[in-house]
Amino acid sequence: MTGGKLIWQIYLSFLLVTILSLVAIGWYATGSLRPFYVNEMRTRLTTLAGVAGEHARQLMADPNDGRIDLLAKRIGLVRGEKTRFTVVRPDGKVLADSDEDPNAMKNHADRREIQDALREGLGWSLRLSDTLGKNMMYVAVPIRQDDQVVAVVRAAVDATAIDRAIADVYGGIIRVGLAVALAAAGMSLLVSRRITRPIVAMEHAARKFAAGRLDQRAPIPNTVELAQLARTLNTMAQHLDERIRTVTQQRNEVEAILTSMVEGVLAVDTQGRVVSVNRAAAQLLDIDPAAAQGRNIEELVRNADLRDFVTRTLADKGPVETDIALPVNGGRFFQIHGARLTDTRGDAAGAVIVLNDTTRIRRLENVRRDFVANVSHELRTPVTSIQGFVEALMDGGIKDAEQAGRYLSIIARHADRLNAIIEDLLSLSRLEEEQQHRSIAFESAPLRPVLESAIEMAAPKAADKNMRVGLNCDESLRAKINTPLLEQALLNLLDNAIKYSDRGAEINVSAARQAGEIAIAVKDTGCGIGRDHLDRIFERFYVVDKSRSRRLGGTGLGLAIVKHIALAHGGRVTVDSTPNAGSTFTLWLPAASA
Repeated sequence: MTGGKLIWQIYLSFLLVTILSLVAIGWYATGSLRPFYVNEMRTRLTTLAGVAGEHARQLMADPNDGRIDLLAKRIGLVRGEKTRFTVVRPDGKVLADSDEDPNAMKNHADRREIQDALREGLGWSLRLSDTLGKNMMYVAVPIRQDDQVVAVVRAAVDATAIDRAIADVYGGIIRVGLAVALAAAGMSLLVSRRITRPIVAMEHAARKFAAGRLDQRAPIPNTVELAQLARTLNTMAQHLDERIRTVTQQRNEVEAILTSMVEGVLAVDTQGRVVSVNRAAAQLLDIDPAAAQGRNIEELVRNADLRDFVTRTLADKGPVETDIALPVNGGRFFQIHGARLTDTRGDAAGAVIVLNDTTRIRRLENVRRDFVANVSHELRTPVTSIQGFVEALMDGGIKDAEQAGRYLSIIARHADRLNAIIEDLLSLSRLEEEQQHRSIAFESAPLRPVLESAIEMAAPKAADKNMRVGLNCDESLRAKINTPLLEQALLNLLDNAIKYSDRGAEINVSAARQAGEIAIAVKDTGCGIGRDHLDRIFERFYVVDKSRSRRLGGTGLGLAIVKHIALAHGGRVTVDSTPNAGSTFTLWLPAASA
């Protein structure tokens, strides 16, 4: 979801900051006004009360003769604004008041300002007047004669004057704030436009770059940061233009080369002499392209089938195709296509020979054929045995309980062998599929627990033959492994060691770091393997002694599984064996990075 335009985001941000600042200043100012006005009015009333007290003190010789009340009323009339003056004796009796008849007024001894003035020398309060029925500010000052308080003079003023003054200030603040806000809004809009205008220009330039117009350039604004951004955009466009041109040229060249080198191509003249040979053909046939020019094909590749194919291609008007094996690069298989070349008059001008290397396909086909044959052979034996003993049971053997039990035991043993073969085939298939799709998860983990687990799983078979399995592995040794797969590989190696070792023999499992790799070795003292078998024992269904392997329950797939697990870990498996002296199988794994 995209937001609004940048100009409005900046403008609203500036305006919001300005308005919040004005509100904060106004709030602070108005919050300070009332205490200021209250304090200022209290100070003024204190002064007035003090002046009135001086005049009243001179009349305190006879406070009941009415002159003090006349003084209070006269002073109240002189003031420009309505200020009330009251003179009260210490016992609370009102002696004079500028607004009321003192004889009709209540005792004022309970008034807080009077009490504070008698006790502290000055008293004031802001409260509702019982007499006038409105908020008043009172300030009381004691009148002293001979260090004795003879009366208290109190000045009072209507407190609504404070509210009126504050309201006037509020109005002024609001008017000034609105004016400032309007001015700030205009300035914010101007500043926002000035900031966003070069950004919009660069955005238009970027759109042109995206459309492939890399020869265009973004304008350079006056702002240092934006100018640097514009220069960076222009530099990027220049570099992209140069690189795209280079890549396009290289791609065209590579495509031309690859097109001409998909297959090996030989061109010969009517005499069978080489006219041209591309690099792929030179590599496939292991010849020097420069030295091949003008030489007969049989001089370069001594093969009668190839020579006959060239001759047949030169003689035949249509395309020719065949499969041949050439003794080059250790022996390779090729599917060869040939076509006669003609000149502008339609006469034969030579032939072009295209070679497709099918060696890998042939080898895979051989592997597939051997695999099918091996699987068929390995499955045929238990299936035949099961079929034979089932027929024996059906022919009457089931009536003899002892013989039927023996037949069923044999059938069960062969069924177990079938199941073992199928399970191993499925394991190999899963390994190849997971390795191909890179779906095997690896993690750096200590090796000793994995080795101990594999030894523990092999313990029952070892105990049946009274064997001991030793372990030598440092606790800190780690490798990047898939724990279940590594356990399976070790279990297969231990199973073989137990099968092909004599009763009471000892098997040793060790793991150590060697030359940047982790070597996990399983060493036995069994029958060993002849040197002529060592290169093939990791092939599927390859066994040294088939009769012994079947007798011991081997499927011929265990070591193939070990090899695939090692390859899946990015490692390898090796074997060192001496007949009648034992074997050592070693899994080499990449060491875990620190």
